[in-house]
Amino acid sequence: MGTPTKQHSFLYRNGLGLLFSALFIVTLFAQAITGFYEHNSELEQDHAASIGFVEYLNSGHFISATFENFESEFLQMALYVILTVGLRQKGSAESKSLDEPEEVDREPKPGPDAPWPVRKGGVVLKLYENSLFIVFAILFLVSWCLHLYGSWIDHNEQQVLNGQPTDTVANYLTQANFWFETFQNWQSEFLSIASIVLLTIFLRQKGSPESKPVDAPHSETGK
Repeated sequence: MGTPTKQHSFLYRNGLGLLFSALFIVTLFAQAITGFYEHNSELEQDHAASIGFVEYLNSGHFISATFENFESEFLQMALYVILTVGLRQKGSAESKSLDEPEEVDREPKPGPDAPWPVRKGGVVLKLYENSLFIVFAILFLVSWCLHLYGSWIDHNEQQVLNGQPTDTVANYLTQANFWFETFQNWQSEFLSIASIVLLTIFLRQKGSPESKPVDAPHSETGK
């Protein structure tokens, strides 16, 4: 007789996703509350009328700040997913092996337990083979557009308060403000990727799937 399958609770099976989803919701709400008070403080300094919380959620200030961060995270994930296909880093837990074949590179085989696109084959399978990158890339583009929209709206609100003419989206794209917001987030994401790739060469965290085994040599590549 085979070993019986151990039964785990729903929380045990889904703890990682549930925890980070909860942290996301809590911190997004905290951002909205603190941003609401910050924005109204700025309006008060400009001798403008304050706005309500629901109105703030539709403001350029909130939309820009929110999707500015989403954008950089999705860019990080899209690049990380696609670049780790072909690029290597000797000794890193985040890299595929320099020479050995990897399980993720094997050709998909249809079977009763395989996802539907694998059983379907053809174009559907080709899309599914790259679906993680595709979705992250789409989420990045959508977030970038919403960041631009929110930043443009917020910029024009400031222009009106200062008695200055408003700008079109095209004109706003030629100004430094939007790109300053963009690059200050992008560079932090690239730094975080470089950090996890390089630090896992020499440092360890016992029990973490993001680390090599504690006794693994520094030169060992992959987990």
